[in-house]
Amino acid sequence: MAEVLTQSQIDALLNSMQNTDEPEEEPKQTGPEYRKYDFYSPKKYTKDRLKMLRSIYDNYARIATSQINGLFRVASEVEVVGVEEQRYYEYGNALSETDVITLANVELQDHSKNPPMLFHIAPALMVTMIDRMLGGMETNGTVDMFYTYTDIELALYERIIKYLVGITSDVWATYIKLKTNFERIEENPSMFQGISVDETVVIIMMKIQMGDVEGTMNICIPGTLLGNIFEIIDKTKHLADKSEQGVRNNRDDILDSIRESRMDVMAQLGTAKLNVDDVYNLRVGDVIDLNKPQNSSVSLHVAGQPWFTGQLGVHNKNLAVKIENRILEPKEEDVAV
Repeated sequence: MAEVLTQSQIDALLNSMQNTDEPEEEPKQTGPEYRKYDFYSPKKYTKDRLKMLRSIYDNYARIATSQINGLFRVASEVEVVGVEEQRYYEYGNALSETDVITLANVELQDHSKNPPMLFHIAPALMVTMIDRMLGGMETNGTVDMFYTYTDIELALYERIIKYLVGITSDVWATYIKLKTNFERIEENPSMFQGISVDETVVIIMMKIQMGDVEGTMNICIPGTLLGNIFEIIDKTKHLADKSEQGVRNNRDDILDSIRESRMDVMAQLGTAKLNVDDVYNLRVGDVIDLNKPQNSSVSLHVAGQPWFTGQLGVHNKNLAVKIENRILEPKEEDVAV
């Protein structure tokens, strides 16, 4: 005989069948979130390299703040908000056709040919700078991101950006000697072909607070240029370490070679001044007064220079000098005229 289910068992069976239709809730992750790594385009620069670039452009931000304060007579603040490595096409896709970028040539110590640095300033911020230069007031950031510059504004744009391009040479001077020169303004970024679309670039992102207006400024450094810069820095550091080691080795070699050298050591009992006639008439048995007491100290000269003072005595039936003091500075009477 089949087993008969009770009412409670029937209710439990129905509830279990109804619960199977409902989607189960996914467990919430309580751990930290991790950024996905693209193995198809691995990172080219280490954290130490990016940290070095961050410190360089932190210094750039401080100098740029002083430049903007002096040029536009307004309280401003420049801050580095990030340093990122990406492909150039990602940087180019973020720009619109009406954006204006500045090309700056970079001359390195090895005179290698490199792609230019790119500078980009948000239109709202640049228009505010132009208005301030012409004696106007801030635009409060109401300029559209697709704003098109006039010919007069482009001329003023070029004048302003030259100040910001010129700072680059100063901030890199601690690591490498390079020279940045303003090349031209590109009104359509999509037409610029100086950097390969797949080339790795480093973007320095800055925030500029100028009065009540806040905008961004980006500096794009191509990977080819950065590679040459880092190579020169590493080579210069290696040569500096090698030269310091060479200096230490040369010093030891020099000391080893002169340790066995012979030098004249003279004990000076005293000095006296005589006329030529007195010297001519000197005979055996004559006595010359040295104008010094009998037990006075003796000056010990090394290679003609006074080095020590001591007492005259006898050692193994030979005259000797016992050194007592070191002469730090030669006295006037000891210096030959």
